[in-house]
Amino acid sequence: MNYRRLGKSGLRVSELSYGSWVTFSFQLDKEKAKKTMKYAYDAGINFFDNAEAYASGESEKIMGDVIKSLGLKRDTYIVSSKVFWGGQLVTQRGLNAKHIRDGCDAALKRLKLDYLDLFFCHRPDFHTPVEETIRAMDVLVKQGKILYWGTSEWPADRIREAYLAAYKYGLTPPSMEQPEYNMFNRSKMEKEYLGLFDSEGMGITIWSPLASGVLTGKYNSGVPKGSRMSLPDYKFLRDKLESKEGADRLNKVKRLVKVADKLGVSLAQLSLAWCLKNKNVSTVILGATNTKQLDENLKSVQYIDLLTESIMSRIENILKNKPKSG
Repeated sequence: MNYRRLGKSGLRVSELSYGSWVTFSFQLDKEKAKKTMKYAYDAGINFFDNAEAYASGESEKIMGDVIKSLGLKRDTYIVSSKVFWGGQLVTQRGLNAKHIRDGCDAALKRLKLDYLDLFFCHRPDFHTPVEETIRAMDVLVKQGKILYWGTSEWPADRIREAYLAAYKYGLTPPSMEQPEYNMFNRSKMEKEYLGLFDSEGMGITIWSPLASGVLTGKYNSGVPKGSRMSLPDYKFLRDKLESKEGADRLNKVKRLVKVADKLGVSLAQLSLAWCLKNKNVSTVILGATNTKQLDENLKSVQYIDLLTESIMSRIENILKNKPKSG
């Protein structure tokens, strides 16, 4: 396993990390989650991603139980949580100072930890001033409850506002952003955030590198039983797959399979290596549901060098979605 700096921070995260969205609780119980987390940890993965919204907190409970049962030393792994959707009441949502504090305390309790390595603002909250959010995060840093804080799916101008406010008031600035990034979703990483990489050295922990499984090719002939798109709570993913946009993506996937076959790798490995080839990516979050999938995904780091200029050009000719500069 190779390790990359989280932006300009000194923290080094494994190129591939492991996340619990959809998988924990919905697809994996505690015993199955224990097998996948142990496999990931033994393979060198040191970052495990979570959020208060994942299975309404149950995902964090499972991860906390697994970490405890495995007896992992606290100085050998990195754990994150995210705050925004903590419940249905108005005091349980958003990025106001109260919910940020309550959300952090609740996450620590569920994860059975004394502190979080990374704490993300899960979405922008346009009802709360950015300064209030930053001050709340700064307090948590000073209390030792979190080490680094960041954003997830924030627009660049909102992130820039956060940096400027932090510098103005002498508060802890954000260290990282967690956007969706894959062959079908590129604008933030390849256009919108470029200035932030240059000026702030912002770290990036990307989610959905396989476009919710579409870039594995498993949906080319329909929705397999037990896949995330077959789950009632994730019908929105299936609806997207069955839309006109989804049909166009599946046609591109079938052409990408041929590129992967020529290289002697799976489409999933090609897609993960493609993400890792972007120098601004700190880590790619995997969501494998079993050790076989994990093993396949882990091998993708070996294939980055296969993506020559010629192969990247061939992929680009299939995708035809490179963000325009300017």
